[in-house]
Amino acid sequence: MIDFPRKEHYTAEDLVAIIRILRDPENGCPWDKVQTHSSIRMNFLEEAYEAVDALDANDAELLCEELGDVMMQVAFHAEMEEETGTFTWQDVCDGVCRKLVLRHPHIFGAAPGMEGINDWDALKNKEKGRVTLAQDLQSVPKAMPALMRSAKLQKRAERCLGKQPADLSVLADAASRVGSSPDQAQAEQALGELLFEAVRLARDAGLDPEQALQRCNERFLLQNTDSRKEL
Repeated sequence: MIDFPRKEHYTAEDLVAIIRILRDPENGCPWDKVQTHSSIRMNFLEEAYEAVDALDANDAELLCEELGDVMMQVAFHAEMEEETGTFTWQDVCDGVCRKLVLRHPHIFGAAPGMEGINDWDALKNKEKGRVTLAQDLQSVPKAMPALMRSAKLQKRAERCLGKQPADLSVLADAASRVGSSPDQAQAEQALGELLFEAVRLARDAGLDPEQALQRCNERFLLQNTDSRKEL
C-alpha cells in the first residue's frame, strides 16, 4: 500500500501525483500502469461526451464531476508522454496559456509577427504555418462525429471559396441513388453525398446538424419509451 496523504481538498498537482503513483511500473495499479494512448483513446471521448451531457442538463454538480474526469484523462495522457521524456503536465499548461495570450491580441496585445491579425482562425493558421485551403481542411480532426466534421469542413472552405448554398437537386439525386444502386459501395457514396448536402442545408438555415440529429434521436426515444412491444 502507498502512504498517500488524505486531504480535505486536493489540487491539480495532487492529481498528477496520483496518476504517477498509479502508473508506477512496480507498485502501480495493474490496469493503469499498462494503458497506452490507444487503449484509452475512447475513454477520453466518452468522458468528453459525458461532460457535454452534464452541460446540456444544466447540472452543475454533475458537470463538476465530469470535468474532473476529463482533467484526469488529460493528466493521464500527459504522464504517459512525461514517461518517455517528450513533454510534461507543466508543458501542457504552459502551451495552452501561451495560445490564449497569442490568440487574444485585443486583450494582451499582438505578438511579434502577428500585428494586424485579429481573427481567431487567421491567427491559428498563421501560428500553425497553414497557408493553403488544403492544409486548413486537413487540420479538421478526423475523430469528430461525421456531421460535425462536415459542418466544420464546409465552414473553413467558405472562408476561401465563398458561400456555397445547398442544392436540393443534389439531395434528391443522391436520395434516389441510395435506394436504386445495385452496388453497395455506390449506394454508400450516394448516402454520404446526401448527408453532406443535408449538412449544407442545415447551415444555410443557421442550424447545427449534429444537434438537430441528436434532438431527433431524443424524440424517437421518447416516442418509444412506453412501447409495450416485446423484443
